[in-house]
Amino acid sequence: MGSPLVGRTALVTGSDRGIGRAIAERLARDGALVAVHYATSPDAAREVVAGIEAAGGRAFPVGADFTVPGDADRLASEVLAGMRRSDRGERVDILVNNAAVLAGVAFDEVTPELFDQLMAVNAKAPLFLLRRLLPAIPTGGRVVNVSTGLTRFANPAELVHAMSKAALEMLTLHLARPLAERGITVNTVAPGVTDNGGRQYDDPALRAALGRLSVFGRIAEAAEIADVVAFLAAPDSRWITGTWLDATGGTLLGSLG
Repeated sequence: MGSPLVGRTALVTGSDRGIGRAIAERLARDGALVAVHYATSPDAAREVVAGIEAAGGRAFPVGADFTVPGDADRLASEVLAGMRRSDRGERVDILVNNAAVLAGVAFDEVTPELFDQLMAVNAKAPLFLLRRLLPAIPTGGRVVNVSTGLTRFANPAELVHAMSKAALEMLTLHLARPLAERGITVNTVAPGVTDNGGRQYDDPALRAALGRLSVFGRIAEAAEIADVVAFLAAPDSRWITGTWLDATGGTLLGSLG
């Protein structure tokens, strides 16, 4: 496959587990130096870093809780300091806004506090993180926003999650044109049901039921979403920007009955 990201640097938010972890591992395997972000689990992030290094890659952990005001700015400073200590300079070639919080509550159970938490992590942090890091993103840089298929199909228990991810998608829509002037692409990847390591996916009956949402008859593995992100992070995707990439496994195609 080669190493298309040799010499490049990346920040993947929420990469201590699940889809984010798979993305960090894939970008590191492709040659990038990866900042592995965690919110509350430093041990998990160190485990990801150790695995990347054991496989011959390079990574370092960075922590920030996006529900805390100012933490996105602090994360940017930590990331740039970590890049500065490397041999690749104080820059971030690839920013993957992946960190997210789910809701999982009925519409009439949503509280203002829950709404604020989801918006802070899923929408506000990516906006201000990108703004803070933008001077460090060079020509040929990549911004990939990990959204959800729930902005296109309904699940009332995840209404607020979908609202926050729809806001995240606006970074792609509204910034692709101005950032193109600097040769930076901005794209959205929208996964469907994906095994993120949660215990619920150990239930065969649930996996089968959720798998029927996809035309392939199964749920996605985190590595499959990481492969899509890796393509958008690589040089070969240079002519793609402003897109919403359906990575739901055909869920939006509907059921045959």
